[in-house]
Amino acid sequence: MITDIEDFFAKGCDRCARFDTPDCSVMMWQAGLLALRDILNATGCNETVKWGHPCYVHARRNIAIIGAFRDDFRLTFFNAGLMTDPDGVLERQGPNTATAGMIRFTSHAQVAERSTIIKTYLTEAMGYAERGIKAPAPTNQPDMPEELSEALDSDPELAEAFHALTPGRQKSYLFNLNGAKQSTTRINRIAKFRDKIIAGKGATDR
Repeated sequence: MITDIEDFFAKGCDRCARFDTPDCSVMMWQAGLLALRDILNATGCNETVKWGHPCYVHARRNIAIIGAFRDDFRLTFFNAGLMTDPDGVLERQGPNTATAGMIRFTSHAQVAERSTIIKTYLTEAMGYAERGIKAPAPTNQPDMPEELSEALDSDPELAEAFHALTPGRQKSYLFNLNGAKQSTTRINRIAKFRDKIIAGKGATDR
């Protein structure tokens, strides 16, 4: 995956064979992504690269991350459970996602059209980070397998990537691991899942 922020906007995330080709999703949505980047940088957030995507940090907390897909591009908030969403623009990333925390764009023009909303939502999220407020854990969260807890404790990179996943993607791993009867099976699955977790994907994502 890329480590230079400029590479994302010029070539893509380098997580698939379409990297640095006209067929890359980032290239398809480049104008909209650059407009979104300008709004994010204007907030004063620190622009970094995490999991191959532009991630915006404030008060030592991940605030939001942007990404591109074939049919849309997205701005996703990390502490989605805190967002009040007064304009009703936040969507769930998938059917297993517990909280709506994503703004989806299906045209470049939508960034400018929603610029005021985007700025307001980012200011809200940054305020929570400054005050150290975190979203409450979902009440229906599956149990954390002991093997996964131990793996996260011993692997800081894995821990950071896992906790940055959407609640739905976290659950996909918990359900999968809890479905294994033997500890050795869970350990082997965790090892196989590591690259997908680092890449920001769920257990069933390709």
